[in-house]
Amino acid sequence: MPERVIRDATAADAAACAAIYAPYATGTTITFETEPPDVAELERRIAKAQERYAFLVLEDDGVVVGYAYAGPFKERAAYRWSCEVSIYLAADRRGRGGGRRLYEALLERLAARGYRMAAAGMTQPNEASGRLHAAMGFEPVGTYRDIGWKFGASHDVTWVQRPLGDPIVSGEDPPEPT
Repeated sequence: MPERVIRDATAADAAACAAIYAPYATGTTITFETEPPDVAELERRIAKAQERYAFLVLEDDGVVVGYAYAGPFKERAAYRWSCEVSIYLAADRRGRGGGRRLYEALLERLAARGYRMAAAGMTQPNEASGRLHAAMGFEPVGTYRDIGWKFGASHDVTWVQRPLGDPIVSGEDPPEPT
């Protein structure tokens, strides 16, 4: 059984993350990016996510085989307690429980930083992602129809969300996320 470690991503993980992500960009509708970002861009994304949110990697025996990260849901101030989350696993690592472990660690980190709602968008169809998000307590909140165009067809995106940390009490601003 490989030793699995979840840890904060660093710039040194950018090449592995770029390699994991590239097939999603070039061969699936799971992401609407069509050109895979290069290592320098992944370094920038890791650094940006680490500033206010989180970017975690999953290692199996010292090899990065997946990652999960968060960023702003929207830029408006009223959304500052909410975040958007994403997860990507190497193709040969799906369905082994790594995604669940990554999300557990990510959501725990985000709650500790003061975030109160996580949202995720899933291009349809994507049954595996739907099962993972449901297992992690995300609930569907709506579907944008024909919102993205890739590979010669329009695609729907279903949004799910789940609360993090303590509930927000009406009439009180929660502490600012850190």
